[in-house]
Amino acid sequence: MRTYILLLIAVMFETVGTTALQASQQFTRLVPSVIVVIGYAAAFYFMALTLKVLPVGITYAIWSGLGIVLIAIIGYVVFGQRLDLPAMLGMGMILAGILVIHLFSNTAAH
Repeated sequence: MRTYILLLIAVMFETVGTTALQASQQFTRLVPSVIVVIGYAAAFYFMALTLKVLPVGITYAIWSGLGIVLIAIIGYVVFGQRLDLPAMLGMGMILAGILVIHLFSNTAAH
């Protein structure tokens, strides 16, 4: 369980970094640019801790899938970016894939 908490922390830092990347306006604003660097550094640190236990493929699938969904939600709420039905269905399939890996794969440590 600790491993998944570390991975969730990594995803949260990556989400903060990516949100700040949008706000940095191509690194032209100092504070959001610093948040990008700190967010990604922390995200990779916590992902590295996760990789001590989980295989890289499983780790990255969960990391990227949750990151995509969280960034899409933040993009909608904070930046007013809309998603069409195919995009939402695709993200739903990504989440379903993460659940299949977590619930049924013997590769993922439980």
